[in-house]
Amino acid sequence: MSWFHRLRWKLFVSHAIIIVIAVVVLLGAAQILVRSSMMESATLASLSAGDDLLVASGEVAVQRRFQSILEQALLLASFGALAAAVVVSLFVSRRIVEPLQDLTAVSRRLAQGYYRERTFIHSDDELAELSQSINHLAEALDRTEQRRLALIADVAHELRTPLTTIEGYMEGLLDGVIAPDEQTFTLIRHEAARLRRLTEELGLLSRAEAGELRVQPRLFDLCTILQELIARFQPQFAACEVELRLHLPVQSLTIYADPDRIMQVMVNLLSNALRYTPAGGLVEVSLTPLGEYARISVRDTGIGIEAEHLPLIFERFYRVDKSRTRHSGGTGIGLTIARHLVYASGGEIWAESDGAGKGSTFHVTLPTAIVYQPVQIAVADG
Repeated sequence: MSWFHRLRWKLFVSHAIIIVIAVVVLLGAAQILVRSSMMESATLASLSAGDDLLVASGEVAVQRRFQSILEQALLLASFGALAAAVVVSLFVSRRIVEPLQDLTAVSRRLAQGYYRERTFIHSDDELAELSQSINHLAEALDRTEQRRLALIADVAHELRTPLTTIEGYMEGLLDGVIAPDEQTFTLIRHEAARLRRLTEELGLLSRAEAGELRVQPRLFDLCTILQELIARFQPQFAACEVELRLHLPVQSLTIYADPDRIMQVMVNLLSNALRYTPAGGLVEVSLTPLGEYARISVRDTGIGIEAEHLPLIFERFYRVDKSRTRHSGGTGIGLTIARHLVYASGGEIWAESDGAGKGSTFHVTLPTAIVYQPVQIAVADG
């Protein structure tokens, strides 16, 4: 960029042009005013017959002296104003151009992927607001990048475990170290199914986070759905010696949501409750009508969740007990998918726990039929 195209030079030239115009106007006005004064004095002198020539010449000399002094004063004032304009323009341009140069440098670094860059502008003007906006953008980009790196690392780790197991057994079969019996093939099939389940959940998670999750809400009876779920899970809970209860204060409650997605959310919550509740424990599902919303609560007497983990359990791949969940086949994204499904249905989901060993409770709120008000169309008879 040429020097005369820079903002600093443009600001200086604009100030200088204003000062030059002001000087020209002031000098022209002074000339006109002084000449007008001289003409008026000459007219008065010619009308006065009693005045002598010495007095007239003295008055002319005084007027010329006054004109000279006025012109010199205006010139000095003009040069002073010009010097002030130079100082002010340099100061203002420095206060504007240097922060803009810093902002430009930081934005270029952000565009190159250096998301830890920040701007530091100490002022209270629009440039400071722009600096704060760029810093907020940098923080958002940094968090997004950290989540992306964590996602890649977690996915690689989750895929590596079943692939390593399958590879090890296949090498053992080829070398003749492992016998090709039914148990071996069952184990390989189990790891392959685990790998397939993980890829399917990752695909579902990516669609959910991209806002492309299909949800088809409609009116249905939530009590019927919960009764079907309890009947389906009763054999599994009985096999693990965990009691499963259902508390319904009403016989029927119509909500407006996608029944398939809500079923998927409840399956995830009940599976987690069964996985983390030891034998002899209790899992209770209760329904609470709340006017325009209905709240489903899944309470268990399992291992509980510590306070520092509660805000993070809905993050993808987050595990409170990593070894236990990996051993049980969990991927760590079930609650993340459940959260997106509930949000897509217009509800909320959160967890509560009194601490480790004191159980936990998951709450889900969903809009009822009161929120859904279909338009009534009147049809005239005949």
